[in-house]
Amino acid sequence: MAIEIFRRKEQKYLITMEQYDALIENIAPYMRPDKFGDEGKYTVTSLYFDSADHTIYYETKNKLRYRQKLRLRVYNDADLNCTAFFEVKQKHKKVVNKRRMLIPLSEAYRYLYSIEEDLTSFETSNLQVLREIDYFRKLYQLEPEMVVSYDRHALHCITDPELRITFDFNLRCRNEDLQLENGDHGELFIDKNLAVLEVKVNDSVPLWLARILQQLNCEQRSASKFCTSMELLKSVATETEIVRENINIGGI
Repeated sequence: MAIEIFRRKEQKYLITMEQYDALIENIAPYMRPDKFGDEGKYTVTSLYFDSADHTIYYETKNKLRYRQKLRLRVYNDADLNCTAFFEVKQKHKKVVNKRRMLIPLSEAYRYLYSIEEDLTSFETSNLQVLREIDYFRKLYQLEPEMVVSYDRHALHCITDPELRITFDFNLRCRNEDLQLENGDHGELFIDKNLAVLEVKVNDSVPLWLARILQQLNCEQRSASKFCTSMELLKSVATETEIVRENINIGGI
């Protein structure tokens, strides 16, 4: 059974492929490949939602203390009968909360594009999460906005199951053809020689990992895949002046 509720801290890094190769070698004694995919390698494709005035984009770009996103996600090759993950990702300061449910992709589309008001009529693993998604979507008037895809290499710590490391490559996006079953094609929005590293922990990064990251000169860097893709394909950052707050750094 897939985990439906997460609460954790995430640290992001933008690294070179040389740093990736060195990291894999150095963390090998501590980490194992994720059980999903081929040796922890698989493709992620997500449909992100936003309002007509790009409220979600600006909440993230302005680094509000509390911000959230809505996305519908599939893994590897998808079709209408595959299992999708519909999730709300929230961030308060440096803590990420994720609430998600499993739903057939065809059923997710039925929810999005029908006028059915009875949420109990939809086939889902968690009706309460669907209610939260429905409330969030209606409050912000969210509609499908952008598809973001990438190839992921995921690892879990051998001794600490709460520690997870992911590397995302070949990040690509599209704002046309928003059907997830049509594949992971899109325009690259980060150099192919770079990867996004995410370290996901409940409390703090273990000392052995912190030392490896320091030795390899891996620097933390805020990186929102959704914001970057919006700026590439829609030039949304130039539509209005962004008012920044002096707050903690970190996108979601």
